[in-house]
Amino acid sequence: MSEAALHLNQVRKSFPVARGRLEVLRGASVEVGRGEVVALLGPSGAGKSTLLHIAGLLETPDSGDVVIGGKDCAKLSDRDRTAIRRETVGFVYQFHNLLPEFSALDNVAMPQMVAGKPARAARERAADLLTRLGLAERLEHYPTQLSGGEQQRVAIARAMANQPKVLFADEPTGNLDETTADAVFAELLRVIREDGVGALIATHNGALADRMDRRILLHNGTVEQR
Repeated sequence: MSEAALHLNQVRKSFPVARGRLEVLRGASVEVGRGEVVALLGPSGAGKSTLLHIAGLLETPDSGDVVIGGKDCAKLSDRDRTAIRRETVGFVYQFHNLLPEFSALDNVAMPQMVAGKPARAARERAADLLTRLGLAERLEHYPTQLSGGEQQRVAIARAMANQPKVLFADEPTGNLDETTADAVFAELLRVIREDGVGALIATHNGALADRMDRRILLHNGTVEQR
């Protein structure tokens, strides 16, 4: 495997509770190669979202290494973490979280402009991504004018807009019916593989997990290979 898109080493994370602290991650280690799609499995409450948030620099670990594209990010300042997250990380959530007052095109262009790309280039990139995801006729539509599957495709395009090194998805089709979920997931996989992005995708859906390159299981705060 070439240089990993993501490497987590012995990550620990706990949270305060009434009687002390709750250990969620107890030395979790994960590696995702460039262009590799890895399914993250585990029961509800196992800490999958916590692991994704730490890997995506939304939370800091108590200890351990978080390396994205060869850069150790665990101990960076909040400002530096924000910059790396903006430039090298993409997120797709179960709920699309689109901005309702903006069109599909502008929802995808906006994170690029925040990162410093000129508006014209950002809109061109947004239009290309949305077209690749089958939304060429929906560029100027607002989220309320789109179906659930179309909204999630816009969210995928937004996550890929800044050409991330690694993409995280937390139950990205969990809010969709089975047929729509299957189609949206196929589009997600296609774009990930075409762009050579490493991806870590949390899911409860075994059929979707089977379509990824390999599985890992989060159990008792550590990661088991499957």
